[in-house]
Amino acid sequence: MTAEIAIMNKEAIALAADSAVTMTQEKGKKIFPSANKLFALSKYHPVGIMVYGSAGFMDVPWETIIKIYRNKLGKQKFGTLNKYANNFVAFLDNSNPLFPETQQKKYLYGSTFSYFALIRKKIKEKIKSIMEKEGKITDDQVERITSDMIKYHLDELKKAKMLPSIPRSHIDDIINKYGNIINKAREEVFEKLPISTASLNQLRRISATLFSKNIFKVNISGVVIAGFGEKDTFPSLKSFDIEGIVNNKLKYKVRLSAEINFENNATIIPFAQREMVATFMEGIEPYLRDQIEGYLSEIFDKYPEIIVE
Repeated sequence: MTAEIAIMNKEAIALAADSAVTMTQEKGKKIFPSANKLFALSKYHPVGIMVYGSAGFMDVPWETIIKIYRNKLGKQKFGTLNKYANNFVAFLDNSNPLFPETQQKKYLYGSTFSYFALIRKKIKEKIKSIMEKEGKITDDQVERITSDMIKYHLDELKKAKMLPSIPRSHIDDIINKYGNIINKAREEVFEKLPISTASLNQLRRISATLFSKNIFKVNISGVVIAGFGEKDTFPSLKSFDIEGIVNNKLKYKVRLSAEINFENNATIIPFAQREMVATFMEGIEPYLRDQIEGYLSEIFDKYPEIIVE
């Protein structure tokens, strides 16, 4: 659970973050109230960084990554906040030794395994449905269901847009370089399910597509960089969704950019659990407000009939 906020006007920018982090353990989830989520990006210039979502990136704590970057940045400065943000992303993206090939393979395998498990679950649900209706199912039906479900998921992934930072060759490069890892995940997930040669090729493409398209998992990291560049008159911020690295290419996207200018004098921007900020600003929790408005709408729809009666 995380609540973060940025407040900007023409004079300054204020960043705030809670310190709670939820850890999953054998006996369930436990909340620790002492996590750092807000840091100075530079020791010498007014630029800050907040993180939310996953506490680490590629099994490296964000606090460690930020400290290493800050030391590397040193006294270097940029004219705009946007250049600070882009430089930090480039630090993650350009074959950084913090994220070796072993970790990239581990990330690829885990993500592929999870998505293949989702497909297998859908196949089993379809098979179960036919069994309940007809009392039996043939091998040919199982193979056809498996083939159709794999093709359906590939077709859905194809509809997603390619991330602008990812080269067009990335999908084929992943298939050629990590084919054995993808096959291992497929064997462990689908086990003895009948899979045709065409479906095998589709599964490889599904895996590679996961790291190239605008499709992000739930447990990603959010990164907010905010402050002043050397030539900035007013403050600004830029936030990213960051997921992982495969074949030395960072999977990320820009979530939000905001700035103060002559037309926009001030702004308040919540991140992560936005409802916490909304509750404070509006005096009511958004879900509760929606429920009340729904009930009132239903009452008002019936009100004329009640009056007539």
